[in-house]
Amino acid sequence: MKEDIVLTMRGICKVFPGVMALNGVDFTLRKGEIHALMGENGAGKSTLIKVLTGVYPKDAGEIRVDGVDEAITIRSPQEAQSYGISTVYQEISLCPNLTVAENMFIGRTRGGTVNWKAMEKRAGELLDSLGIPARPRQQLSNCSLAVQQMVAIARAVDTECKVLILDEPTSSLDDKEVEMLFRLMRDLKARGVGIIFVTHFLEQVYEVSDRITVLRNGELVGEYEVEKLPQVQLVAMMIGRELENLSVIRKENPAGAAKKEVRYEARQLSSTESRPFDFYIGKGEVNGFTGLLGSGRSESVRAIFGADPVTGGEVKMEGKKARITKPLDAMKNGIGYLPEDRKRDGIIADLSVRDNIILALQVLRGMGHPISRAKAEAFADEYIKALGIKTASTDTPIGSLSGGNQQKVILARWLLTHPKYLILDEPTRGIDVGTKTEIQKLVLKLAEEGMSVTFISSEIEEMLRTCSRLIVMRDRNIVGELTGDELTQSHVMHTIAGGGGDSE
Repeated sequence: MKEDIVLTMRGICKVFPGVMALNGVDFTLRKGEIHALMGENGAGKSTLIKVLTGVYPKDAGEIRVDGVDEAITIRSPQEAQSYGISTVYQEISLCPNLTVAENMFIGRTRGGTVNWKAMEKRAGELLDSLGIPARPRQQLSNCSLAVQQMVAIARAVDTECKVLILDEPTSSLDDKEVEMLFRLMRDLKARGVGIIFVTHFLEQVYEVSDRITVLRNGELVGEYEVEKLPQVQLVAMMIGRELENLSVIRKENPAGAAKKEVRYEARQLSSTESRPFDFYIGKGEVNGFTGLLGSGRSESVRAIFGADPVTGGEVKMEGKKARITKPLDAMKNGIGYLPEDRKRDGIIADLSVRDNIILALQVLRGMGHPISRAKAEAFADEYIKALGIKTASTDTPIGSLSGGNQQKVILARWLLTHPKYLILDEPTRGIDVGTKTEIQKLVLKLAEEGMSVTFISSEIEEMLRTCSRLIVMRDRNIVGELTGDELTQSHVMHTIAGGGGDSE
């Protein structure tokens, strides 16, 4: 019913230079409901939230909130709060050196004096009423991440919040902490608060949500009641493939699907960002981690390379125990890693193409054994030619190259170290189709020559063309392994969604 609606967004558009981030998106939130906002990376979820909270101005459309007769324009997060719209982000924006009560009321006291007793009393009452296991005088840094999230929520609720946006609130929580947070969400739902829940964890969506809105490529796919939308259909909508069109004829991978002599093996490997998992790769094999964004695929390969602090597990390289707790350990064991975010973790934009190419080899040799300018030029020339890198010269800053050529430079960096095992995380993201094909062919060529390659891509078709074995992940756990005839889009998507193999 109309009186149950707390928020409506109609025809929301947002354009950035060269990109239509939101194209006529509608969204409706009702009082006392938990509404999941779903979509893959680049779907428009974050942009929609930022428009709603006044971080970005909308270019078209209207926003209406309960209690206000006319459409509103929200110019800042502070103005959003005045309309009863509050956000709790994945990265907690509180002050760990202050007490729980101080964090709940910071910026909200008036006048030059603070009534500490009244503030702590009010904080205690609020904590008790919401069932939050914290004390008003407790320093926030002594609370668990889950409790810190809940304190941020309590702060929002105490500002007469009508709409609460939870942006990836469970990404750093364990199972018990997630359940604690869900209890609070259900309590707020019972009080009539409308909650927008942004997450990549499918099982959590189905555990706690009432409705789901799906976005894809900046457009609305639809709004659905949770009980009427099976997980496998949700996955299909997010990725943009209808199940009846998923069957593909897969060409045989030259690397083959049979288990080969094991090159790298991990038992119960874990890091600060990944749960324990088992994994192996054979010599000359191309395998891959697949799953929706946030499934844990990137965190798993970062654990293999030691890019995140390793917290447990046993690793063997060609049958011998190896200690790999940091990237240099991995490099010394013949492992290379092209990271998911090339701008943040890959290129050094102001350095030349030449210096970017020799970087890993120089680290392996140590700064006491510098590579001569002549050798550096020779190495750079060799790989610029081999990979077809388009650059004016070896002295050109890598930051001025196209995304595809930057990616080729990082590939050259690792190939120069002659790795036995190469990890490629989203090596073709944001590059043209021609360069994508070149990289896929290169991967298969390297495997034919005996290199082991782990390949990750958000595009399932690309994974099927390139890999002979897929490790399927969901909610940070390995939920399946596909080889041979199982390597179809339908099998992959059903496994991601928890439905097993083909329904046909």
